[in-house]
Amino acid sequence: MVGRAWPTAPGRCLVSSAMAVVVALDAGTTGVRAFAVDESGQPAGYRYREFTQHFPRPGWVEHDPSEIWQAVVATASELLAALDQPVAAFGITDQRETVVVWDRRTGRPLHNALVWQDRRTAARCDELEAAGHLPSVRHLTGLVLDPYFSASKLEWLLGEGGVEAGPALAFGTIDSWLMWNLTGGRAHVTEPSNASRTMLFDIRRLEWSAELCELFSVPMSCLPEVRPSSGRFGVTHESSGLPAGIPISGAAGDQQAALFGQACFEPGMTKNTYGTGSFVLMNVGARCPDPVEGLLSTVAWTIPDGSTVGQRTDYAFEGAIFSTGSAIQWLRDGLGIIGEAAEVGPLAEQCADTEGVFFVPAFTGLGSPWWDPYARGTIVGITRGTGRGHLARAVVEAMAYQTRDAVDTMSAHAGHPVTALRADGGASVMDVLLQLQADQLQVPVSRPRIQETTALGAAYLAGLAEGVWSSLAEVSDHWALDVEVAPASNPRSADAAHAQWLRAVERSRGWEHHRG
Repeated sequence: MVGRAWPTAPGRCLVSSAMAVVVALDAGTTGVRAFAVDESGQPAGYRYREFTQHFPRPGWVEHDPSEIWQAVVATASELLAALDQPVAAFGITDQRETVVVWDRRTGRPLHNALVWQDRRTAARCDELEAAGHLPSVRHLTGLVLDPYFSASKLEWLLGEGGVEAGPALAFGTIDSWLMWNLTGGRAHVTEPSNASRTMLFDIRRLEWSAELCELFSVPMSCLPEVRPSSGRFGVTHESSGLPAGIPISGAAGDQQAALFGQACFEPGMTKNTYGTGSFVLMNVGARCPDPVEGLLSTVAWTIPDGSTVGQRTDYAFEGAIFSTGSAIQWLRDGLGIIGEAAEVGPLAEQCADTEGVFFVPAFTGLGSPWWDPYARGTIVGITRGTGRGHLARAVVEAMAYQTRDAVDTMSAHAGHPVTALRADGGASVMDVLLQLQADQLQVPVSRPRIQETTALGAAYLAGLAEGVWSSLAEVSDHWALDVEVAPASNPRSADAAHAQWLRAVERSRGWEHHRG
């Protein structure tokens, strides 16, 4: 697979890679980044803009879709104005499960977007599980019945949210919303990695499931067309506020895009992105895996190949961890312990250990492998001697412990033991985190020179479609190591610390149930 040349679709013109860059539009959970990549896979410039987080009730998280779109236009416009090279294509990557609904006639949102972190439908998911729907959902989608995914959010919008399920209704994840606006309403589309996170998509048949749409009372007419992850979705329209005629030729959910950007093209290759949450993905190849307790099965990407079918779909196991970088934001914004996120690493390194303090950042429940929407944030082991440094280190250690929880489950069931981990995301700049992670996993942890792997993956998917790069082998050759950290702690002490962490996790679980 890695050495296969990339087929060019009929009518496509191969772009001279010396003449152009590819721009990734990375619409994350807290902000939007426009990121340009040249033909050698090197950054050619970027712009970033945050957008507002809305918390109307405890456990509810919303975004304004129009503000996200405005941030895309602003960052892309600023970047394009600064570039000397022409743009070969846009690639899109996004916060996956977040739900947007809009009116096809006006293009206006009908409600705030319900963010992947939102937990308002937890009771509904419990009802569906109690009614015996979990096995069918697991088999069709690879997911679990959890409010993290889109289906129950969309059902809520069409019920309590007051959104009318009429012929003008359009639904999409953030990628669909951006492509609708980029093309001036001419493309209502998505691709399999995003579709696979909605809980409405059959990941084996690679199509929307009528059974699941009926279960969640979702009209299939509102769903976007599903196209391959690498290929032309449309071109920019002058009404978008960006230059007209730029191809939009690649898209993937943020974590699958990071897996692609980390060049994890072979089964068994594994990455972890330390972002707002952390997401461990292992490429498991072209066969859709059976459901595994504690893990998600997901589509990694659908891409062209030289087969008679013309394309192939690769799958991944995923461990989804809801809160890691958001815990650093909480230290900054909630407690005022740090002034900037970059301070947490040096502060954590001031303490050799936490002196028995453990922090479970279950702000919106726990993801893999626990899947407990009723868990809540917990700090245990505090004494009069506990200080800022101990809390900062406990937050960093929690990232490593949560990743181990997911990786242990993955190694036990995937058939591909994790023998090395490629790390990326904002927190991966902390060497102390990489060392803690290597110690907990007892495998080497590598950080690439270019850590914006989510944007890089989206750019590669788009550039492959437009001929900027010719093959996965060429993309893989661009991956370059910054640092590799080997385990420095013996397994016994790492296991003892992890056992204490698991005690803290147990105290966080089910808390919301007990309170009410």
